[in-house]
Amino acid sequence: MNYFAHETAVIDEPCEIGEGTKIWHFSHIMKNCKIGERCNLGQNVVVSPDVVLGKNVKVQNNVSIYTGVICEDDVFLGPSMVFTNVVNPRSAIIRKDEYKPTYVRKGASIGANATVICGNEIGEYALIGAGAVITKPVKPYALVVGNPAKQIGWVSEYGHRLTFDEKGTAKCPESGMVYKFENNNVSVIK
Repeated sequence: MNYFAHETAVIDEPCEIGEGTKIWHFSHIMKNCKIGERCNLGQNVVVSPDVVLGKNVKVQNNVSIYTGVICEDDVFLGPSMVFTNVVNPRSAIIRKDEYKPTYVRKGASIGANATVICGNEIGEYALIGAGAVITKPVKPYALVVGNPAKQIGWVSEYGHRLTFDEKGTAKCPESGMVYKFENNNVSVIK
């Protein structure tokens, strides 16, 4: 075993768990999921069947990642944030064939107690504020807050708010990376 699992964690077979991953107290990893290298799954985390987590994904306490969710590398899922996988759930009606995929792209962060309604894509390096409710796709580098979530700005790959000059460029104060705002999208200037 090339990963750590706390003795109270339940891991169903078959599943793939990458080297250096840590799975903490009372977590449940269900069959057919794929968890990349160097992930950290906090206490009371549920990873449902067929979920995919990339490398270095950080999942804080009390998060359930339901079937249909795919997280790319370096994603952060804040404490008690929520994913859904059916648009109109009903206890008496089985809708397992109606699961909607949800994509969380590389480097995106989702704050504590946020909710992501299924079928949406969270763009690369987007930052979702605590308690936000995502009801539509989020652009790469977008900063969104509220219920329903609204975009209030842009962030760098290091999570700093970007302020664009008259030429449409902004510099991250931590990394020094320069970003371009053009056609209502943000990209890194190489």
